[in-house]
Amino acid sequence: MGDALLEFAAGLRFFLPPASRNGTVSVVLDGTSSLGHLVQSLGVPLPEVGELTADGRAVPPSYRPRDGDLVRVSAVRRPQALPITPPRFTLDVHLGTLARRLRLVGVDTDYHNDIDDDALIDLANREKRILLTQDRGLLRRRKLWFGAYVRGTDPDEQFGDVLDRFAPPLAPWSRCTACNGPLAPVGKETIEHLLEPGTRRSYDDYARCEACGHLYWKGAHHDRLAAIVEAARRL
Repeated sequence: MGDALLEFAAGLRFFLPPASRNGTVSVVLDGTSSLGHLVQSLGVPLPEVGELTADGRAVPPSYRPRDGDLVRVSAVRRPQALPITPPRFTLDVHLGTLARRLRLVGVDTDYHNDIDDDALIDLANREKRILLTQDRGLLRRRKLWFGAYVRGTDPDEQFGDVLDRFAPPLAPWSRCTACNGPLAPVGKETIEHLLEPGTRRSYDDYARCEACGHLYWKGAHHDRLAAIVEAARRL
């Protein structure tokens, strides 16, 4: 059956086994395995792969490599072309802080900290949301319609990675950070009885979540939000 040589783009090499992270891997062919199967068997989820070429010609993941093929495996281009715009997301349970950051800048972000993998995939498929995760196993699920691996170990890196990859439109002060519902302006006079005296004296601009009723006032998170938005716009 022979051998093929797979060359991985720099942005994909951290997925590979440590001994292969120079990016070039020789694989033994069995005559039946597709290129997509070989790529994923080396640890690289297909949703992270862009163009595939064999000896310079574009091939699909279903292509069966031939003896002596030189296969180049590219990462997805950024910003990534998407089947829906603007993008909507659902996040794995370990990405709660990232979910809050995305909601702060107005990105439609579903998040539950008590949902299992099957339910998470079903939700993403049903609502046509992009599943963001750091679980490569989830991204290898065939029934998942669209997913992406979030790079970075801290929320700032993760936030920057998502904005760079998907370039979602930003609309600060428009989504509830607790439930993702839309915020609507509300007159101070209608909610004064709900406010602590110090809050009532200090702030004049208020909004209420139309889904859960949570109240927001500019100043509570305003400085942090302004810094986040400014950093996002520099990406």
